[in-house]
Amino acid sequence: MNYRNRKFWQPDVTVATIVVRDGRLLMVEEEVGGRTVLNQPAGHLEPDESLTDAALRETLEETGWQVRLQSFVGAYQWKAPETGRHYLRLAFSAEPVEHDPHRKLDEGILQALWMTPAELSADTARHRSPLVWRVVEDFLAGRRLPLAALTHLS
Repeated sequence: MNYRNRKFWQPDVTVATIVVRDGRLLMVEEEVGGRTVLNQPAGHLEPDESLTDAALRETLEETGWQVRLQSFVGAYQWKAPETGRHYLRLAFSAEPVEHDPHRKLDEGILQALWMTPAELSADTARHRSPLVWRVVEDFLAGRRLPLAALTHLS
C-alpha cells in the first residue's frame, strides 16, 4: 500500500540501544517466530512516548539494565522480505548505570548477554534483522550525533 494509490501506509517505528561495557555489547537473545535470534535491546515506540523514553524503557524491560543515553547513532529504514513490513529504527548509544538481576524480562526474551563485536559479527545468521549489525557497525565506526538532534513536542 502507498499514498500514490490513496491507501494508508505507516512504518513500524522502533528504537534500539547500543550499550557497551568493557568492550562488550549488551544484547538480547529472544524467541521470534520459532527462531532464537540476537538483537539489541529494542522495541516499538508507544503512543505519547518520546523516542529517548522508549529507548530507556525497552532497554530496562528487555535486559534489567538502567542506562544513560549518550548519543543518537542514526535512523535506519528496512523492509522485511518475509512479511513486507517496513521498519524505521532509531538507534542510540548508552552507558550502563544499574542492573536489577531479579527483574522479570519481557515475554519472548530468553536472556540478556554481553558479547564482543567479534562474537556478534561471527553469529550473523542469528541476527533478528540486518539492522542489528548495521547499527553496531556504524557505532563502532564512531557515528555519534547529539541527542539534541531529536525533538519531542508534547
